[in-house]
Amino acid sequence: DRLIAKKRDLKQAAMQQLLTGQTRLPGFTGEWEVKRLGELGSFTKGSGVKKDESQSGELPCIRYGEIYTRHHDYIKEFYSFISTEVAATASRLKPGDILFAGSGETKAEIGKCVAFVDDCEAYAGGDIVILRPQRVDSLFLGFCLNTPPINRQKASRGQGDAVVHISSSSLADILLALPPLPEQTAIASVLS
Repeated sequence: DRLIAKKRDLKQAAMQQLLTGQTRLPGFTGEWEVKRLGELGSFTKGSGVKKDESQSGELPCIRYGEIYTRHHDYIKEFYSFISTEVAATASRLKPGDILFAGSGETKAEIGKCVAFVDDCEAYAGGDIVILRPQRVDSLFLGFCLNTPPINRQKASRGQGDAVVHISSSSLADILLALPPLPEQTAIASVLS
């Protein structure tokens, strides 16, 4: 157990160093550019998909609670499947979308996100904020946007007490440092 915990801590430290530019992969140099999240793409929202509809068919769907409980940084498999009728009211995902949980129980966890990197028909249910990034490696963003410095920014923008919410306009103001696209892709490859 101690060995597993130690390896997990080492991996977490390596991720932090790569995602903040403290450690660079061989062959990459140059400055990282600080950007607002809203500069990287456009925001939209998930919709539809009630709990009792989450096993109504065969089309893959992500529900906001699954972002907290089932997924880490990027979507590897699906746990909810909806019918074509339910899909008609849900938001269809595009490859590269970043899905944020729009509500949660605490400010510390608000806005946890995952990258949708598959090229398949899939949908997002309600209470999910979707970022459609352009000219950015989505897998890199999936890792980067769950780091402690970004989580602190999300927590400071959460609204509410019993249930905490975060809006697309609050997420758009988050600042993050980005390396050039080839380095983003290389880091994402190492981390995945």
